[in-house]
Amino acid sequence: MNLRRTRAVARKEFIHIWRDPRSLIMALALPLLLLLLFGYALTLDVDRIPTLIYDSDNSPQSRELIERFRGSRYFQIIGSTNDYRDIETQIDQDKCLLALVIPHRYGRNILAGERAKVQLLLDGSDSNTASIALGYAEALLKTFNFELQSEALERKGAESIPVPVEARLRVWYNHELESKNFIVPGLVAVILMIISALLTSLTIAREWEMGTMEQLLSTPLRSTELVLGKMIAFFALGMVDALIAIGIGVLIFRVPLRGSPMLLFTTTCIFLFGALCMGIMISAIARQQLVAYQLGIITSFLPAFLLSGFVFAIENMPKIIQVITHIVPARYFIIILKGIFLKGVGIKVLWLEIFLLLAYAGIVFIIASRKLKQKLV
Repeated sequence: MNLRRTRAVARKEFIHIWRDPRSLIMALALPLLLLLLFGYALTLDVDRIPTLIYDSDNSPQSRELIERFRGSRYFQIIGSTNDYRDIETQIDQDKCLLALVIPHRYGRNILAGERAKVQLLLDGSDSNTASIALGYAEALLKTFNFELQSEALERKGAESIPVPVEARLRVWYNHELESKNFIVPGLVAVILMIISALLTSLTIAREWEMGTMEQLLSTPLRSTELVLGKMIAFFALGMVDALIAIGIGVLIFRVPLRGSPMLLFTTTCIFLFGALCMGIMISAIARQQLVAYQLGIITSFLPAFLLSGFVFAIENMPKIIQVITHIVPARYFIIILKGIFLKGVGIKVLWLEIFLLLAYAGIVFIIASRKLKQKLV
């Protein structure tokens, strides 16, 4: 490999990037836009659940129960009603997710030590959110009823009911259970995969359409020199995008960076190299920008977003899909990012994922070089 020829190709690509301000602005602004958009809009937190109250008992005990719901950060009381039709209407209009119905004689049954029932009506359109909301409501109701029964027994002179199990929770790595700490590191991988694959594939596909790629292939340039030379410029641009994404995650979204910045930099370089090689391979296969764009979306955005564990847990997927996720490089990079950001772990824990990223980058580089090695016939 001749370093002089590689440097000449890299210089040519830097000039092309500088002379195309629209692509340059898109490459630098798109990560910022995607990170801010997804970081604020995409959330897995279920809180401030719109709750409607139907209190047909109107006793001190029922009012105290309502105040418990009002004081919880997981529920937001949007109003009260005395008609089931109103509950149905507000659920149909997506104004209410949960309705709490307190029946008549609820407070009297509580004071008498009898079994008191309440009704919970949920909008099950989003089954995941409804299940979480139901869990929050049931936990609050059980705690409240246990306290009322204990008070009733104490007033009668009986011993209070001992707590059968006392759970003491300690949450590691994300003690506030904020979904942004889970989402933002994964966004870095998704953004780098999209930007890298699309930029290289579209740019080189455009050269195929204009005929300049044919001129390059007719020169003494070797395929490895051509691949590396073109990648140097886009690699520098990709690292700027990575710094922007990581900086926004740490400074704006306050995601903790507990691990080694050097390990983060090294693994980002490996992943970025593989993603750029993927774009060059796509452009070598599809020599038209439209086809290259479609292939870039199919091979970069969709797997990185859906099959990497970024949003959906891999262990909850069907077995056949879990097997397919092993060929998605973003899966391993997301594990590395979350390990470095949240857990502060190093190579001793992440060595397998780093090795698989290296293998992926090497395989894609070899395939891209061989595809570009094919001369015109």
